Amino acid sequence: MSEKEKKTVKLEIRKNGEKIDEIEAAVGTPFTELAKPYDNDPKCRILICLTGYRIRELFRTVEEDHTTVDFLTAENFNGYRAMERALVFILVRAVCDLFGLESVVRVQYSLDKGVLCNISPYVGWLDEKAVDQIRERMKEIIAADEKFEKYKMETEGVKALLLSSKYTKSKIKLLDYRNKPVSSIYKLGDMWDYFYGALPPSTGCVPVFDVKMVDGSVILRLPTAADPRKLPEFEHNHLLNETFKETDKWMDMIQIPYVAYLNRSIEKGTYRRVIQVSEAMHEKKIAQIADSIVSTRKRVVLIAGPSSSGKTSFAQRLGVQLNVHGRKVTALSTDDYFVDREFVEKDEKGNYKFEDLEAVDVKLFNEQMNALLAGKEVDIPVYNFLEGKKEFGKRITKMDENETLIIEGIHGLNEKLTKNIQGKDKFKIYISPLTALGVDAHNRIYTSDARIFRRLVRDARTRGKTAKESLKTWSVVRAGEEKNIFPFQEEADMMFNSALPYELAVLKKYAEPLLREVKEEDPEYIDAQRLLKMLSYFLELPDESAILNNSLLKEFIGGTCLFED
Repeated sequence: MSEKEKKTVKLEIRKNGEKIDEIEAAVGTPFTELAKPYDNDPKCRILICLTGYRIRELFRTVEEDHTTVDFLTAENFNGYRAMERALVFILVRAVCDLFGLESVVRVQYSLDKGVLCNISPYVGWLDEKAVDQIRERMKEIIAADEKFEKYKMETEGVKALLLSSKYTKSKIKLLDYRNKPVSSIYKLGDMWDYFYGALPPSTGCVPVFDVKMVDGSVILRLPTAADPRKLPEFEHNHLLNETFKETDKWMDMIQIPYVAYLNRSIEKGTYRRVIQVSEAMHEKKIAQIADSIVSTRKRVVLIAGPSSSGKTSFAQRLGVQLNVHGRKVTALSTDDYFVDREFVEKDEKGNYKFEDLEAVDVKLFNEQMNALLAGKEVDIPVYNFLEGKKEFGKRITKMDENETLIIEGIHGLNEKLTKNIQGKDKFKIYISPLTALGVDAHNRIYTSDARIFRRLVRDARTRGKTAKESLKTWSVVRAGEEKNIFPFQEEADMMFNSALPYELAVLKKYAEPLLREVKEEDPEYIDAQRLLKMLSYFLELPDESAILNNSLLKEFIGGTCLFED
């Protein structure tokens, strides 16, 4: 026994951030061994751990400088993503076992409390029998509790292993752009794959899943982080699915399905055309939405979406398109209808719950909107966020019969906000950057990550916030969205996808310096490192001159012509 193996360290044991024990452990002890006494829920297993300010796989071992070990399940953000990655790998393995290595699984986007995956060459005619076979094969792999093995080797060796498994060129080319001499690769059985992030120790750690066929594709159904022990009731999001299908067609048109393809366009200098076509697609969709509003004779347009969706820019551009139809426009924000701050409830941490509908003066809002629609003069409030109260006398407003009221706010799709406004007058729009660009075939870019990059850059530029401050409040923002926005997205008449395929290549140069300022001892360090790794896959856009000054992206990087920046 070596000297190192004899040494012991005192460890504080946590589970999903909560302290549960204090122990003494020998240096070199695998985390899998330490986890055993605490891994007592067969449907919510410990998946990865956090120690030394880093996410680690459980096969790693205790080191001399470790003082805490935080075991993470799917109830934790990072644990949940590890669960998803594991199930994706199991799905890929099952498909290849059943249909051969020529089968390609493309992981695309979140849908119906799961992840939509296309399987080629079976897209369009995959039947229920095949999906049943995939499900049963996945269950067999999970029941066998096969190990996820991780290897670190020269990047050229990783690419050779991927090529031998007949993986898509985009996954192999991606490693060229990352430009690292050494890379990691995972193995499951005889299958090799590259994943962006840690995996659990074995397949038996992720027992809760299902697969379901929808429109010729497969949805890998996942539990929620709120209750990872069971699957939620299936509910198909038709409007969201159709919006993604439309986005897929656009992505095929510009031929940028994965990051490697975007990087190649930057290398070859063809990215200006990508920008131009992407912006033209946005303008075309906004024009179509304006056409629908006019053709249905709606006078109240309600725009809602999660943080950093580009709602303000979208509202302005929609107003211009309505002007083209001869419609005048009055634009309002529900933020100006907040009740005085002293009456806003606080959460358990003392934060004001401005995301809740109860923070809005719904009665006054409905009274004034109906008065405007009736042609009456209305004293619209302006909310003073510094003082925490509504101020009147600054915005006396009157609408004529040929005028459209555009209202932006997170509760726009919630019928309770506009309960006293007639349904015949309302047109509801949901907006979000629904990212269709993938890192590669098996690693997707989460919409929430796309939004946090936008938010980091905008908050630093307009509000002087550090990355640490923005990351610290992100979980609160996300919780508010889960409660007040996402449940109502299918209530929209139309959806607008505000994502731009090239945007992370632009945001990279703004976001990287901000994220590097987050210190290792900060709780936000883990998220900062994860986001930096994501940006490392992208080449930086060398020239922003092709980005129009009415682009939604300008709302975040600056230089918009749509409003006072």
